[in-house]
Amino acid sequence: MNDGPMVEWQEAGAGRSARWRSGAGHAPPRRVVLTDDTLSADRAWHLACEGTAMLWVGDWQNARHLLDAMKRRVDAKSGRRRRPHGGSDEARETPSAQAFHVYRQAQAQRAHTLGMLLVGLDGDDGIPLRRAPELREAIREAWGAPDGAPSVASLRELLGVVGAHEWRRKGVPIPALAGAGYDRIHPHYGVFSPVRGEYVDLVARAPLPTDELAFDIGTGTGVLAAVIARRGVRRIVATDVDPGAIECARDNLVRLGLADRVEIVGAGLFPEGRAPLVVCNPPWLPGRASSRLERAVYDEGSGMLRGFLAGLRAHLTADGEGWLVLSDLAERLGLRTRSQLLEWIAQAGLAVIDRLDTQPRHGKAHDADDPFHAARAGEVTSLWRLRSVVPATTD
Repeated sequence: MNDGPMVEWQEAGAGRSARWRSGAGHAPPRRVVLTDDTLSADRAWHLACEGTAMLWVGDWQNARHLLDAMKRRVDAKSGRRRRPHGGSDEARETPSAQAFHVYRQAQAQRAHTLGMLLVGLDGDDGIPLRRAPELREAIREAWGAPDGAPSVASLRELLGVVGAHEWRRKGVPIPALAGAGYDRIHPHYGVFSPVRGEYVDLVARAPLPTDELAFDIGTGTGVLAAVIARRGVRRIVATDVDPGAIECARDNLVRLGLADRVEIVGAGLFPEGRAPLVVCNPPWLPGRASSRLERAVYDEGSGMLRGFLAGLRAHLTADGEGWLVLSDLAERLGLRTRSQLLEWIAQAGLAVIDRLDTQPRHGKAHDADDPFHAARAGEVTSLWRLRSVVPATTD
């Protein structure tokens, strides 16, 4: 019998319930009403804003159209794609931490409101709605095998599952892996996709200090471990604390023919021992992740970044290098200062021996309507080459 979170509603005067499904870790709604094709978009939007979720029992395509209509109303009401606070040109040109936090709160509220349109799944992950597509494979990739019990999920999140399935099926081409066989990375649901290839390119062109052994900290899809292996490093130990990321990295390294050279371990942050090269690409923005899916973007209190820097000396060989791959977007948004970063590096007994920089190529960097366009357009992603000032002693 399922002991997870449940969704409850009234149907034909009787109480009904089903298991709640959310790969993002969102809590189930407290109030749920049945709705169908007769529900107007205005009424749906008002119910969602009041905190009432709508369990759809009509046509699948009509549910999608309704969700799109709700998005238009939410965005019109909130002024989405306008400047932070709906404010001035100055706010857009000089973004602040406060403006960014307000923007994140608005985005979280938007997601919460749009997540109020629900659909049911049968015990085999089928969708018992008219014109519903076959989505069992995508659902099971994201949420695991069904347990035979009916369930309920947010339509918005379910569509995200479908999108993640397509990314996983097609893969993301990685230019740094081209020319030596297969060159795609297949991100799994909930694992950060390497669509921003500039940081991968930095790892592909930085001068290698070794061809023997490297550690890849927080490997995610395994893309950086794969690039280092393709560059000739004979053995890589890659770590991650997320079981989904570990599965994803192993899958990708098998596809790339590199599984015999890269060991994936579910360690804390570092594996045991020392290496002449230790690479880390932590989440770039300090802040609390509001869902499991945001953990690759937000690093509360810069915890992973600071943990990597603090532990690096103890895991480097005497002449080894640490590669920290990090964007300065947090600095441009007022969330962290360059002096803080340099202070953490110095406190860890490390010195910067070089820094490789690159400009962003993603769409938001060129979108003048983005509320943080100035910060994104000026963003610089860097590979910091670090070395111990005094090598750590062996216990």
